[in-house]
Amino acid sequence: MKAAPEAQLRLLELQGIDAALDRLAHRRRTLPELAEIEKAETRLDELRDLVVGAETELSDADREQRKVENDVDVVRTRMARDQQRLDTGAVSHAKELESLRHELDSLAKRQGDLEEVVLEHMERREEIEGRLSALTAERDTVTAAMEEAAARRDEAFASIDSEAAMRTEERSSVAAGLPEDLLALYEKIRADAGTGAAALHRAQCQGCHLTMPPTEMSRFRTAPEDEVLRCEECRRILVRTADSGL
Repeated sequence: MKAAPEAQLRLLELQGIDAALDRLAHRRRTLPELAEIEKAETRLDELRDLVVGAETELSDADREQRKVENDVDVVRTRMARDQQRLDTGAVSHAKELESLRHELDSLAKRQGDLEEVVLEHMERREEIEGRLSALTAERDTVTAAMEEAAARRDEAFASIDSEAAMRTEERSSVAAGLPEDLLALYEKIRADAGTGAAALHRAQCQGCHLTMPPTEMSRFRTAPEDEVLRCEECRRILVRTADSGL
């Protein structure tokens, strides 16, 4: 392939722009804020499940506590009724009195047992409330941190995208001045190897860093200026410069 030396030199300019665009794309993909946000989202998913679980536990504990408290109220009501019968003398028969006192003793014990259960439920409820409070506090903290990271991400995206747009416009201008066949070859090599052209610097390919053997350098020296050279190792376009060693 033939191309004017000036066009070949412009390939290095185009490659420099493409390298800058690649760096910008890599930076956009690997912003530390992206990892922060992903980690925060994962933790928020976990916290949502934990909060729902704690809220369900609290609801169950409340229901169980209300049931026991209702049982306590039933026992108290029955004790008050029996005590009233005892105090008013409504029961005079000795056997009935003994039975009534026995029932009052049993009810008092039942009340004490139930009140112990109420206390246990209250303690359990307090533990669940504390856990739920800690989880919701962490959820709020993680959410705030994620929102702050998202703001930094968006700011970085805006800066990167602005520079990328400027570089893309610059690339279009440089590419428009290149011969179609030379540009097509460059694009094909770049798609395969990541870079399409490299400078020949002091007998070394700056694409794969292979030092050209003497026979290859000798061939390069005798090649016409408009001949498009290729690295025998990486097949990139080799662009001659003042420091090529030719």
